[in-house]
Order: sequence, then structure tokens, then C-alpha cells
Amino acid sequence: MDDLYKEQILDHYKNPRQKGQIEPSDYSFEDENPLCGDFLHIDLKVDEKGVITDAKFEGHGCAISMASADLLLESLLGKTIEETKKLSKEDILDMLGIELSPVRLKCALLSLKVTKAAAYELKEADDNLME
Repeated sequence: MDDLYKEQILDHYKNPRQKGQIEPSDYSFEDENPLCGDFLHIDLKVDEKGVITDAKFEGHGCAISMASADLLLESLLGKTIEETKKLSKEDILDMLGIELSPVRLKCALLSLKVTKAAAYELKEADDNLME
């Protein structure tokens, strides 16, 4: 089963579905993982009911970081901003489906941190957003 998830991660890394920018976006945020240099910028487009109609990312980093961003943003389409605020690190880990070391965990959770910071319209992201 691990191999299936590894293939999925590589596919989303090599062929991201949600890569790009939204101009203008309704919610936007960017941050980096200073430990490894991964960088992520996320844009969200939301309709009048608070439903995410488009989600895009730009950035650079390892396969785990970029695949995590693509999987997360793909899962957000059709969800509300309020539902997005309730996402947890377990949700990300379930999407990835593999065991991660503590260092790789930070890579995987960067997309959650940036997405939640955008949803809360924060000026600065806090690591507590990844819980």
C-alpha cells in the first residue's frame, strides 16, 4: 500500500493539478520552511456563500511539500472557508498516506499552515495552525 501512496505523491509532484496563481484572489498567503527552504504561496477564490471555487499554489521545495500542497488544494474545492479552518495535520497525513520523519512532517504541513493562515487572513503564520 505504501508504494501506491508513494506513486501518488510523485504524480502530484511531477504533474500538479492546482499549480498557478489566481488574480485577483480572495485569500492569499505565503510562507517558507526555514529548515529546508521550501516556499509556498497559496491563492483561494471564494464565492458569495464562502465556498472555495478555485485554489492554486506557486512555490518550490521537495516532493512531499509540493505534493502535499497539490493534494490539499485539490481537496478544498467545494469546501467552505469555515471547513478549511478546521483541517488538521491528520487530514494531511491521511492524504499522503505514508510515515514521515519529524523533518518531513514540517515539509508536509507547510501547505496546511499557509492555507489556514490565508483562511484566517493572518499577516503572519503561526505553527499552531498545523495542529
